[in-house]
Amino acid sequence: MEEENFWNNFLEQEFKKDYFKSIKKRLVDDNNSGKKIHPNPSQFFKSLELCKFETTKIVIVGQDPYHSPNTANGLAFSVGRNHKLPPSLRNIFIEIENDLAISNTSGDLSHWAKQGVMLLNTSLSVVEGNPGSHSKIGWELFTDKVVSLIQAKGNIIFMLWGNHAKQKKDLICEKNFILEAAHPSPLSASSGFFGCKHFSKANEILKSINQTTIDWRTG
Repeated sequence: MEEENFWNNFLEQEFKKDYFKSIKKRLVDDNNSGKKIHPNPSQFFKSLELCKFETTKIVIVGQDPYHSPNTANGLAFSVGRNHKLPPSLRNIFIEIENDLAISNTSGDLSHWAKQGVMLLNTSLSVVEGNPGSHSKIGWELFTDKVVSLIQAKGNIIFMLWGNHAKQKKDLICEKNFILEAAHPSPLSASSGFFGCKHFSKANEILKSINQTTIDWRTG
């Protein structure tokens, strides 16, 4: 695959496969039955659109998109610029402030993605008001392939928060870096997310391999 079109070529190949046709059928069926799907289908692959394959440095693995209206925007944990911060994102910002003395107010994480931070949910869609509703329709096959392709580059930092994200660990070979912590959800943040210092640790790793560090401000 040509570097500049890597993800486009990848998507084109995956769309033809049976598992992806099954995902599409489920999405169409849910939509036809009156269920609202989040995010907008045009944003399903935003994590791949904003974070190019050749410039990816860090992968943060989320679970599934926010299931409330007008919240999910295709990037794990991210929301619109003027949207109220969801609890998990608020806790991420608390950790960044404690770790790096950076105070973020905008929940739009596009600036991170454009620097090479892939914000990848393991499921790329959800039914409104029903968390986890699309977690077993085939998206996990798709996102496993994305993780496998990125980790094959080597020297990629994977931030795995919570047990769901840690299930991807077996896909990642030893020539990469894995940072593990509890999920930033209010239910678990105090049990190992707060104080993890993943953001400063990631920049220290990037410096050690002569790569540009990440500006963790959201702009």
